[in-house]
Amino acid sequence: MDLRQGGPNLDPVRLMVAGRVDMIMSNGFQALTYVRENVPALTIAAMMQKDPQVLMTHEGNGINSFEDMRGRPILVGSGGRVTYWPFLKARFGFTDDQVRPYTFNIQPWLVDRMAIQQGFLSSEPLSAIQAGARPKVFLIADAGYENYQTTVDIMRPMMEQRSDVVQRFINASIEGWTQYMRGQDIAAANRLIIRDNPEMNEERIAYAIRVMNEQGIVISGDANTMGVGAMTDARWERFYNTMRDAGIYPAGLDFRRGYDLRFVNKRVGL
Repeated sequence: MDLRQGGPNLDPVRLMVAGRVDMIMSNGFQALTYVRENVPALTIAAMMQKDPQVLMTHEGNGINSFEDMRGRPILVGSGGRVTYWPFLKARFGFTDDQVRPYTFNIQPWLVDRMAIQQGFLSSEPLSAIQAGARPKVFLIADAGYENYQTTVDIMRPMMEQRSDVVQRFINASIEGWTQYMRGQDIAAANRLIIRDNPEMNEERIAYAIRVMNEQGIVISGDANTMGVGAMTDARWERFYNTMRDAGIYPAGLDFRRGYDLRFVNKRVGL
């Protein structure tokens, strides 16, 4: 197989629909968007049980919960404004006038002890620590945000016509994630990661593995009993209902067309 780099300058869905790639890495929102836009694609595995999206502020500034953030300025990127932000508005009463642009530079946050900004559990908090700050991190997933993250998405024809190849790919991916998160012989993998991404180093990788395990990003919930990559109808229904109520998706959407469970929940890797 050939792994290709993603990034903000690419449109992975368009590449997949055009047949340029066979699968893409995505999230639960994309699965529901396939259904809404009538795209013949769907999600077949979710390697992260919890979305690693966080809000981050400073220790000791009196902000100790999501409720304490109500009415305060929050640095949010454009992607967050159409995903987790509507959830926070519906769940905690946040308002759009709190939003400030986030440019993926933590310097404004560092100089303002009352600042709140978005981040990934495995990234921005470490950058803050390395800069001498004491970040207080709030995982949005723990507030009921049930977005599946790092999903594997595929076009329906390939799923139906090459299901044996797809199953082997999913099984291998599950085995890889399971071994990696357990720290089983990962030195060679780390060397490849650092080779392909010069911004990574051993310290960042070790931090990411530790906090992802502590928070159950990959191995928790359904993955504990059915294996990494697990998905369930019940959770997809809850996620759809939550985002429908937040105004992102219409009522009556046949959300079950956005995913397929046949390749997961087989206890691979356990």
